Amino acid sequence: MNPIINELSEEQLQDDRGHFKVGDGVRVHTRVREGNKERIQVFAGIVIARKGHGIHETFTVRRISFGEGVERVFPVHSPNIEKVEVDRESVTMRARMYYLRERVGKAANKVKEKRIFEAQHR
Repeated sequence: MNPIINELSEEQLQDDRGHFKVGDGVRVHTRVREGNKERIQVFAGIVIARKGHGIHETFTVRRISFGEGVERVFPVHSPNIEKVEVDRESVTMRARMYYLRERVGKAANKVKEKRIFEAQHR
């Protein structure tokens, strides 16, 4: 890639955003502007995909809202994202968890979670 483009895009990268992985339960705090007011809106769900690299990297978060599956794609390095909190860590064997789209009810949120005991004794 062009070195000038690389230099400009490196300035835009956020260092504090890469600590979550596919399968984790996250809460994404985004800035929302309505007229001249600004507020923080939280979108909580399971990360089902991460794509791209560098400034173009995105992640997809899925949640069940009123019985409907809702997915939202966020750019990792967007200035509109205030923070990304990890609620629960999981152990996954896949890079993308699109199979969760076919699941219904409680099974739609079931992901193999990392046990607290394993995390403390490693």
